[in-house]
Amino acid sequence: MLQTLRASRGMATAPHHLASQSALSVLQDGGNAVEATVAAAATIAVAYPHMNGLGGDGFWLIAEPGEDPVAIDASGGAAAAATPAFYAANGFAAIPTRGPMAALTVAGTVSGWRAALEYAGRWADGRQPLERLLVDAIVYAREGVPVTASLRRFTEAKRAELEPQPGFAEVYLPQGEVPQTGALSRQKKLGDTLQWLAEYGLDDFYRGELAEAIAADLEAAGSPLTRDDLAGQHARLVEPLRLRTRDGTLYNMPPPTQGVASLTILGLFDRLAADGEGFAHVHGLLEATKQAFLVRDAELADPESMRVEAQDLLTDAALDRLAGAIDPGRALAWPPQALVAGDTVWLGVIDRAGRAVSFIQSIFWEFGSGVVLPQSGLVWQNRGAAFRLDDGAVNRLTPGRRPFHTLNPALARLADGRQMVYGAMGGEGQPQTQAAVFTRYARFGQGLQQAVTAPRWLLGRTWGAETTTLKLEDRFDDALVADLQRAGHRVETAAPYDDLMGHAGALVRLPWGVIEGAADPRSDGAVAGF
Repeated sequence: MLQTLRASRGMATAPHHLASQSALSVLQDGGNAVEATVAAAATIAVAYPHMNGLGGDGFWLIAEPGEDPVAIDASGGAAAAATPAFYAANGFAAIPTRGPMAALTVAGTVSGWRAALEYAGRWADGRQPLERLLVDAIVYAREGVPVTASLRRFTEAKRAELEPQPGFAEVYLPQGEVPQTGALSRQKKLGDTLQWLAEYGLDDFYRGELAEAIAADLEAAGSPLTRDDLAGQHARLVEPLRLRTRDGTLYNMPPPTQGVASLTILGLFDRLAADGEGFAHVHGLLEATKQAFLVRDAELADPESMRVEAQDLLTDAALDRLAGAIDPGRALAWPPQALVAGDTVWLGVIDRAGRAVSFIQSIFWEFGSGVVLPQSGLVWQNRGAAFRLDDGAVNRLTPGRRPFHTLNPALARLADGRQMVYGAMGGEGQPQTQAAVFTRYARFGQGLQQAVTAPRWLLGRTWGAETTTLKLEDRFDDALVADLQRAGHRVETAAPYDDLMGHAGALVRLPWGVIEGAADPRSDGAVAGF
C-alpha cells in the first residue's frame, strides 16, 4: 500500500479490514466516531482474537473541534486476593504468564466502551442502539470469520503453552488442529455474549447475570478474580498528557500506560538536529527511545503509586536534561532488560463533524492467559503478568492496583490546523513506531500511507523476539545500516514487512474537512471511508 486514501464524510482504519468496514457502516448510518469505534472494537475482537478481546483492557483519546481532548482509562486492577503472599503460597516466585493464575486483573475494555458511549451521548448526532453497534461482531462470531495468516501463525507458534489452558482447545483448536488460513472460525459463545450485552447493556459484564457467569468460570478455572472484583470496575475519564513541539501539540495517555515514553521520544527528537531522513533521523529517535525507556522503567506504574506526576516528566527542563545525554554520533550501550511481548490492536475513526478517536485494546500476550471461559467464550487477558512480586518494585503487585501498560493511543493537533490520530501495536515497539510514523509525516512531509509503509525498526524485544538488539527491516539503504553499525548499534536484519514491527495506522483531518487514511501492509487491515 503506497497511496494515501481520502474521503470527506468519515473514515476509519484498523488492522483488520472487517473492523474498518464495521466502523464505516455505522458512520454511513449517521453514527458518530465513538459509536463507530465501538463497532470496530467488537468486530476486531472476533476477527483478531489472538491480539485483543472483551477479556482485555482498552484506552481512548477523544477529540472534538474546539474542545480539549479527553482520555478514558479502561484498564482493570488486580484481584483483591492477588498478593505476593498468595503467589508465594502457591509456589510461584514470579507471576505466571499463562493459565488461570495469570488471569488476575479485571478486564476493563467493556467498561471503556460504556464510558465512551456515555461521553458521546452529549453530542446531537449518533445515538445508535447498542445492538446496531454490535451486530457485525455477533454475526461474525456465530457464523464464522475467516482465519487470518496471523491468527494461524501465532496459534501454531504458541500451541504448546496454550493448548493445556482451560477452554482454549475447544474454541481455537477445532478437531484438535490449528485451523488453516481462510477456514471459518466460529466462536458461538462469544457471539451469545455479545448478543446478551446488546440486549441487557454493557454494565451487565460487571454487575449483572453475565458477571455472575464470568466470575463463576474464573473461579472454577483457578483464577483469583471474584464477582466483587468485577463489580468494582469502572472506566476513568482522565486528562491526557500533552506536549508542545514545533509541529504542534501532541497528546497521549497518562500512566499506567507508557504514553510518557511516546511523548518523551518526540520531545527529545524536537531538540535534535535532524532535518531529514537518514542517519540523524533513525539514530536520533533510537537514542531518544533509550532515554525515554530509562525514565519509563524507573517511574511509570499505577499513578496512585508513582513518586512523580507524569506531566512533570515532560517539562522543558526534564526533556533538556535527557537531550543533553544523547550523543549525536554514538549509540548508548543498551542494557539487556526488556518488556515481555504484547499483542494489541489500534483503531482510528474520524466522523463528518471532525470528531476523532484514537483507541487501543489488548489482552497483552497473544491469546492473553490462554484461559477461555466456557459460558461466555471470553479469552481472559494476562496483563497482570507485568506486575513484579519483589519488594520495592515500581510495578509491584498490590490488590486493586493497575499494572503497567504498553498501550498508548496517540493524537496530535498540528500547528497548521491538521488533526492526526495514530497508533500501533507491539509492546516496546509502540512508541518507536509512533515516532517513526509521526516524524516522517508531520516533520518531513511524507505522504501518510508512505509514512506507515516505509521500513521500520525495533529496539528491544517484543512479539516473542529473544534479543534486545536493533532490528531493521531489510528495506533500509545499506549505507544507512553501515552508519548505524559504525555508531555502535548492534543490528539484526528482519524480513521486509515483518510482523515484528507491529501494525500501525493513522488518520488525518485536513483544515478543509478532507480526511486522509493509512493502514499497515504488515496487517490484515484497511482504510474505509465515504
